[in-house]
Amino acid sequence: MGNFVTEAFALLGVGLLVIGLRLYVRISTVGFRKLQPDDYLMVLAAIAYSIETYLAYSVGVLWKGLANNAMSDEERRLLDPNSEEYYLRVNGSKTQVAGWCTYTFLLWIIKASMCTFYLRLTEGLEFHGRIYAGFVVIFCTWLAVLFSILFACYPLQKNWQIYPDPGNFCQPAISKVDIFVTVVLNVITDIYLMSIPIPMLLKASLKPLKKAGLIFLFSGGIFVMVAGILRCVLIITDPINGAQQAGSWAVRETFVAVVTSNLPMIFPLISKLSRPVIGGIRSLTSQGFKGSAYQSGSEDLKQGSYRLPDRSGRDQRRGMGPRSVNPLTNFSFNESEENIITGRAGDETDHARSDAENEAAAGGPHSRGAGGILIQTSVQVKEMRKSQFPDDEESNIGDYYLVEQSRKTEEEALAKAKATSKKQARASAMINVSPSVTSRRL
Repeated sequence: MGNFVTEAFALLGVGLLVIGLRLYVRISTVGFRKLQPDDYLMVLAAIAYSIETYLAYSVGVLWKGLANNAMSDEERRLLDPNSEEYYLRVNGSKTQVAGWCTYTFLLWIIKASMCTFYLRLTEGLEFHGRIYAGFVVIFCTWLAVLFSILFACYPLQKNWQIYPDPGNFCQPAISKVDIFVTVVLNVITDIYLMSIPIPMLLKASLKPLKKAGLIFLFSGGIFVMVAGILRCVLIITDPINGAQQAGSWAVRETFVAVVTSNLPMIFPLISKLSRPVIGGIRSLTSQGFKGSAYQSGSEDLKQGSYRLPDRSGRDQRRGMGPRSVNPLTNFSFNESEENIITGRAGDETDHARSDAENEAAAGGPHSRGAGGILIQTSVQVKEMRKSQFPDDEESNIGDYYLVEQSRKTEEEALAKAKATSKKQARASAMINVSPSVTSRRL
């Protein structure tokens, strides 16, 4: 029993930490006043998770894992209503009912939070109909589960009746109605929620590794389903210890649900914190290669051999398709969750920048002066990095060298522009003065 208590509260601590990290990422990204309904739903989930853990602790420690199940008819008849065992079994059964209600409320609140999260990610897209239908599915299935818990055994007080035997439906620790209704509807809703983001990710023009990572992040419902099914099997196959099994596995299943539902939001923070370690390993393993590659790349840059991206936004060297307008598929391991929301605006900015860059390459209005040269050079630097190091998105000494080159190019262009303007001013002054001098001589 001591092991279970330690495990339950350790899982609670980790789960609350994960929710806290999610709120930290959101507040640091958009501010406290711009938190969305899914953030507040997750706060409510944290409260429900704490209550559920306490109820599971009560079942195992306060009530000794006892309820109105695992008793023969003779034992029920002989049990004294004034005895301690009778008291423990009655209160254990009442706690089981409360635990079922809290457990299902927590799972369905997490589902509602995820659905709200998808609603923000797909704003303006055709997936809104499926998401609104998801809200209906979540609400209806939660009502069905709650009614099965409260009304499968009627009247309610039969759930803690000892004698006569109230039957399996009125034994909340091992009630097959509660178990099967909850498991089936839990699996159905999780499958439906996963059917919203995964098809979009499968169709997105992303690198296979990134696509697989995103699908993994948004497939957390699989682990919740496995935990729920395992909990169901263990309770049914061990009816004697069913009360304790129900509390233990409810805590474990909800822990998995809390972590997997918040993982997409906190992954950018995890990636940011681990970036120095990964970057150090990369620099140690590829320092020599990068040095030679950047040296040759700078020579090509001076010769102007790098091409600018065309107006379609297609990266010809890497074989990628046009930029996606789907904000969900713009999710990056190295960007905050708020950048997902503004993905379409970012695409428009990228296209506008691409137009300016193309005009700079063609000698258009953006190419006049040192500013145009800086735009063209910076684009060449970016394109050279993409072609030679497509998987390396971090800054390093090669970037610094190339930026210095572009800065020097800009300074040289400014100096030449000033010199040219001075020569033009002198020439125009000589032209304007010559007629007057000639007339005086005449």
